[in-house]
Amino acid sequence: MQNYSKTIGALVAASALVAGNASAELEYEIHTGYSSAYLFRGLDLGDDLVEAGVDVSTEMYGLGLSAGAWYGSFEGPTGFGAPVGSANADELDIYAEVSKDFGFVTAAVGYIYYYFPQGDANKLLTPLEDTQEVYFSLSKEFYGFETSLTYFWEIEDAGSGTGGYLELAVGKGFELSPCLTLNTGATIAYLAEESEFAHVTAKVSLDWAFTETATLSPYVAASWGLNNDNDSGLYADVAEELVAGTMLSVSF
Repeated sequence: MQNYSKTIGALVAASALVAGNASAELEYEIHTGYSSAYLFRGLDLGDDLVEAGVDVSTEMYGLGLSAGAWYGSFEGPTGFGAPVGSANADELDIYAEVSKDFGFVTAAVGYIYYYFPQGDANKLLTPLEDTQEVYFSLSKEFYGFETSLTYFWEIEDAGSGTGGYLELAVGKGFELSPCLTLNTGATIAYLAEESEFAHVTAKVSLDWAFTETATLSPYVAASWGLNNDNDSGLYADVAEELVAGTMLSVSF
């Protein structure tokens, strides 16, 4: 479960679409990184996350098309009553999106499949069950701030607690030099079905573009639960979380 938020089948489909239109140009990005903890939508799912992924995007007939796959391996789960370091878990996310820029706003619809391939090690807790989501997003730049509002709807009720999840995100980048950018962002999440706020998460990264195509991004993120007075549900008594990590991405 990646925030933010990212089948080989989808990648092949995108490639096939482009093959039928010589004017379309594919853009690729590969990325890998490490985080001290796996922070997903304000929840600590485990420690020592090692991740890697690939994304492909293009534009055809006025539509933005993108797809990708993300793989993560981590130690845990550490929360929800499971003992620390109880098992190693793996996760594969496969996703695709179609977007349209209307000028006054950019709208997008996407699909995410969350797959946990390691068997019983991933089945200790219900948040780590295979599931699928579709999402609907609106985004717009206001006075240099990138803003987006995204609603995630869980297709399969696998107990992951991600159905009816609404997220407002705001971000801004500050160019420090031709190769250094300080990126800041914050999100606030609302559980539509429970009619309550879930968490606030903030992130700061320093993006160092050390070549024309490669960027190294150390970062720090923090999250605070907003419904600790609730004695049930995934976000009940969620502690403050602080995560540090780094990401290396290469585009071509």
